[in-house]
Amino acid sequence: MSEHDFEEIRGLPGQLPSGERLIWQGAPDAWRLACEAFHIRAVGGYFALMIGWRAASRLAQGVSPGRALTEAAAVSPLAILALSLLGVLAVLYSRTTVYTITSRRVVLRFGVALPKAINLPFSQIESAAVKRRGGTGGDLALTLKAPNKIAFLHLWPNVRPWRLARPEPSFTALNDLDAASAALVAAMKDVAPITVSSQSVSTGSRATGTGPSRPEVAAA
Repeated sequence: MSEHDFEEIRGLPGQLPSGERLIWQGAPDAWRLACEAFHIRAVGGYFALMIGWRAASRLAQGVSPGRALTEAAAVSPLAILALSLLGVLAVLYSRTTVYTITSRRVVLRFGVALPKAINLPFSQIESAAVKRRGGTGGDLALTLKAPNKIAFLHLWPNVRPWRLARPEPSFTALNDLDAASAALVAAMKDVAPITVSSQSVSTGSRATGTGPSRPEVAAA
């Protein structure tokens, strides 16, 4: 049992205000998150190259193939440990993260040791961009209107990579990217016109949502 089990509405810090409706909820896929945020495949490739290089070096020194492989495989326990830790972290983050779109705002609830919820009213969302990552999956990143800003490390891994100067909160590692972007369009259609393409989702005019006037970070 965790503190999330006591949420009145899954993924939200409290009951919805009168007139606000829940439109969509989703969460990161554990395997996609492991690959995209924790780079588990890159780490696995690094260890594979290390083992191969060690084996080739020992063979070049005249060591028998069996002994070369045995010595090279000495790093295997470290590789297994590292990959296992990354996998466990990805599963934990996936299970404790919920992305929510209501009729007034976007909410990101996440965090394993220190759960938190970030409320992004539509009035503070300037645009959104989608990045497809194989099949129907991908990320949906939100650009906030200046001067609103949330620290990159405070958002990670729910943030667009490498946007350090102006971090963009992101629905990361989704299995159904189209469903999330369509939900955002539906939610904001009465707040600001939105156009959708295979590359981006952008607001066409200034939002006038009735939610909080700035992004809020609250304990979940």
